[in-house]
Amino acid sequence: MSDTHTGTCFCGAVGIEVTGAPEAMGYCHCESCRAWSAGPVNAFTLWKPENVKVTQGAELVGHYQKTANSDRQFCTRCGGHLMTHHPPFGLTDVYAAIIPTVAFAPAVHVNYAETVLPMKDGLPKLKDFPSELGGSGVALPE
Repeated sequence: MSDTHTGTCFCGAVGIEVTGAPEAMGYCHCESCRAWSAGPVNAFTLWKPENVKVTQGAELVGHYQKTANSDRQFCTRCGGHLMTHHPPFGLTDVYAAIIPTVAFAPAVHVNYAETVLPMKDGLPKLKDFPSELGGSGVALPE
């Protein structure tokens, strides 16, 4: 995997660049991620914030913060979703679809207790979050 990957919002006005390797990749099943992504599950790639950069269209990045845990960011021109900064975790989720050259290799399902789309893929299914991120760390059966 190359050290630098780029992507854009839906219309291409906002450019994103990530460098290095993601801290984690997986699927989130929480109601908030499902509602925001308009899908039954959200594919995430988590990065240290210093490894995520808006390279063009920064003035078009809008924010929506429903809770203190998630600063969701989108393009104000097309509405395309870009990323979510998670201050309590010190991580930024750049949606997997935004950075197509990153080889998506999910390792975990989080918030699986809220799933509406059970997935049998052999990956760990956590009730909420890993204990190192303040969750219970409890694994659920597939």
